[in-house]
Amino acid sequence: MPVDHLETIRRYYQGCSTGDAALMQSTFTDDVAHYFPTQEPVRGAAALAAHWVAVRERTGAVWTVDHGITAADEAVIEWTMRFRHPRDGDSRIRGAEWYVFHGARIAEIRAYYHPGQRVTELRGFLYGAYDME
Repeated sequence: MPVDHLETIRRYYQGCSTGDAALMQSTFTDDVAHYFPTQEPVRGAAALAAHWVAVRERTGAVWTVDHGITAADEAVIEWTMRFRHPRDGDSRIRGAEWYVFHGARIAEIRAYYHPGQRVTELRGFLYGAYDME
């Protein structure tokens, strides 16, 4: 049966959004690496799950997959993270991620977004037309 990489990413995001480290880890290879524009990479399934649990606890973040495509062992998505900014209150960041899979599990994530602003999205783009969730 073919692997649905977008479904794997949705399960990963469900784990992030609920703070469920075990669910997140079930979607990762043991040596997963997540690359960010704002910090050093996070490496390893337990470390990456702990990273997102801490973010969730600090900000109440909830992630959604807005759009995605897959090809062979790779996937690319657009995503939204809604969260409580410590100074500005309700905020959202939109970005994109490139995923590499080994079998059915996420081996690498490369995140692309513009940090440091309360809301980051493309001006004039009708996001709702493409929401997957």
